[in-house]
Amino acid sequence: MFSYSFMRIAFFICIFISIMLPLLGAPLVQKRLSMTGDALSHTSLLGVAIGIVAGFNPLIASIIISIVASVVIELIRRKFSKYAELSVVIVMSFAIGLTAILSKYSSAATFSSYLFGSISLVTLKDLIVIIAVAIVTVIFSIGFYRQILYSSYNEFQASLDNIHVKALNMAQTILTAIIVAISSKVVGALIVSALMVIPYASSIQLNKSYKGSLIVSIVLSLIASIIGVIASYYLDISAGGVMVVTSTIILLVSLIINKILKLSK
Repeated sequence: MFSYSFMRIAFFICIFISIMLPLLGAPLVQKRLSMTGDALSHTSLLGVAIGIVAGFNPLIASIIISIVASVVIELIRRKFSKYAELSVVIVMSFAIGLTAILSKYSSAATFSSYLFGSISLVTLKDLIVIIAVAIVTVIFSIGFYRQILYSSYNEFQASLDNIHVKALNMAQTILTAIIVAISSKVVGALIVSALMVIPYASSIQLNKSYKGSLIVSIVLSLIASIIGVIASYYLDISAGGVMVVTSTIILLVSLIINKILKLSK
């Protein structure tokens, strides 16, 4: 498998992606905004469609449109503070509608590859970009760990304690948009959002602390990614699809383990 350069690149890309997605997915779950990833993934498809129609690089167009959408989501969320999920639904609905219109004028093969991902399309440039984004994500997550944790549980109290919650949320949302956009090429736009949420959902069944759950979610995400890449090569199936199915199976197992532990007490 590793005798092929594109498989080596795809493997390392999936490793970095599986580390980044839980880091940004965990705060979204805590804030009850887990659907944000879904909205951004659909928005990234809009960027792909715009890029194809305009004759522009689909990945760059996807990143730009996703960033714009992330800013809009955050601004709407501030406007409807009591109904934060409205921002996600509004942006996702608009993105799906416009994508449906533009998809008629875009290349079916290229557009389809972004729906479910294709490891055969990855390049060394993609790996370099993802490594750069991964470094920024890790530095951001570690450097602002306390602020992220505090604001994830209580934004109002965090703001009273001089934490710049709005700026922090905007930075998180933009970073999430970039990661979702670049991940869609390998994992698939319709799948990437699940990988932001499911590993963390599994981890909170096995560990009650935020830090512990975060570490466990990264480990589970890595396991699902490695299985996905291996299965995609030997079985010639979608790597992203295998990752999500594996992550869901792990979630079911974690629920069973959690139930057994509760009954044994």
